[in-house]
Amino acid sequence: MNEMILLGIMVAISIGMIAYALMPRKSEEEHERLLRRMSGRRAHQDAEAGPGSPRVSTARQVLEHVAPYAMKPVMPKSAEEMSNLRERLAQAGLRRETAVRYFLASKTLLGIMLAITAVIVCWSKGHTPKQVIGYLTMAGGVGFMLPNIWLMIAVSQRQTKIRNGLPDSLDLLVVSVESGLALDASLQRVGDEMHNVHGDLSEELRITTLETQMGVPRTEALENMARRCGLEEMQALVAVVSQAEKFGTSVAKALRTQADTLRVKRRQKAEERAQKTTVKLMLPLILFIFPSIFVVLVGPAAMKIMEAFKCGKLG
Repeated sequence: MNEMILLGIMVAISIGMIAYALMPRKSEEEHERLLRRMSGRRAHQDAEAGPGSPRVSTARQVLEHVAPYAMKPVMPKSAEEMSNLRERLAQAGLRRETAVRYFLASKTLLGIMLAITAVIVCWSKGHTPKQVIGYLTMAGGVGFMLPNIWLMIAVSQRQTKIRNGLPDSLDLLVVSVESGLALDASLQRVGDEMHNVHGDLSEELRITTLETQMGVPRTEALENMARRCGLEEMQALVAVVSQAEKFGTSVAKALRTQADTLRVKRRQKAEERAQKTTVKLMLPLILFIFPSIFVVLVGPAAMKIMEAFKCGKLG
């Protein structure tokens, strides 16, 4: 029993280490490194920082040594699969060069650790070899799929945050454009102003601004932002802005129309979630609340009936 507890603690620590390595950092140092990479400087400048530079954690050092070997069995077989994986990680907010390495390594490590745990548990309980192989395969498959499930949840949560922040950001963007600012300057201003409110959307706008400052065409930079977000609303916004610039129509009016449309969609989604609440409450009501009410209301009457029945029998 103690061995099982120890193994569970080791698995939990390993999962925490991998999650910590994949977790995006929002510190000033991380933003500065992002700006330096996008401005064309080399990554080794970070290593040449002074004594005040942040130290690398022990968990990350261990993962950096193990990851190159652990990622080989699950390495994508084509450049297209690798590109899709990088795009999915970018949609989750993981743009670091080591994100792909840590993600692929986590699949192998979790699969091996859960498989070993399953073998030890089955051996301690005296299962047959067939059962051991079955549990080993199932545990290894679960460990292999856990990073994919985590990535799917992370992408969904980030997309929800960006979707909820789009109408407010578009309102501020309309005000900036109508006040006389150019579209690039308006995007930069909105990205700076929305940093504390909608951090993920602000980060995407800042990256788009940096790309345009580096010479990337505005349409291409906006398309890259839509690809990084992976939202239909963002793709529609980019299409509206591109068409407005192409045909010479008012960008402010197009943005205002798009903001109104997104606000209506957000309200409709909120109403949809509110309507689903009654259905979701049925299960806890039936399992937990109704039995308690039944005991409180019917219990005293049932006890009196039982007492009267006993008295009648005794009499």
